[in-house]
Amino acid sequence: MQLEFVPLLARQRELYALPRGPARFQAYLALMTGDRSDIELAPLVFINPMAKPHVAAYLEQLSALEAEAIAAQAMAAAAGQLAAVPGRYRVGVAIADDLLGGWTNRFTTDFRLRFDLQAIYQRGWLPVVLWVSEVPSAQQVYKAVQMAIYRAAYVARYGQARTLAEMIAQEGYALQRAGYHEPRLTAEDLAYTRAVIGPLQAATDQPTQIACLYGDTAARALGYPLQGLSDWAGLALALAEAKR
Repeated sequence: MQLEFVPLLARQRELYALPRGPARFQAYLALMTGDRSDIELAPLVFINPMAKPHVAAYLEQLSALEAEAIAAQAMAAAAGQLAAVPGRYRVGVAIADDLLGGWTNRFTTDFRLRFDLQAIYQRGWLPVVLWVSEVPSAQQVYKAVQMAIYRAAYVARYGQARTLAEMIAQEGYALQRAGYHEPRLTAEDLAYTRAVIGPLQAATDQPTQIACLYGDTAARALGYPLQGLSDWAGLALALAEAKR
């Protein structure tokens, strides 16, 4: 896998320096498309162009962390392990506003990032999304980059996940290889989650998949049938199974 890091955070900071309004939105479109008819900077589809000042403040925190230097290091470390994997991609970091904006739903956006990136992969991009609701840290940036890369490598080998079982296998691999220890459930809750999800592994419908992967909080927010699961239950199961 051949990877190139493309700095995008300064461009996002420049965008948010503009007053909120039509001019900023037009600047966002020009930035994302590069004045072309197609998307040029694909990771920017995940940002909220009309975000309030808290996103600019978050970007300042990332700048102080030298987040993109950390991201480039994480990319290089993963690339060294994946030289035999086919594909050539650019890696860029985007900030998703899951805190104060109506533009981004955390669960549906996260689901897309994990399981519906074929169009973005085909454009030669691996998007790395950081969430405004999470406290920024060097470790957070490093792991997020590595997870995005290992996920793409898994998809290159096995194809796009369609069933719930395939999604759990994919995410377990990506989470484990990136060094995540969360999400995590108690042993009792993990056994319960395994029992609930077991009969649903062949599910291909998004309501069931999201309810199982993200739990009842997500299902309730989206109007999907509840499965009686804790937050992030299916992803916690995925990580636990990968570690086994």
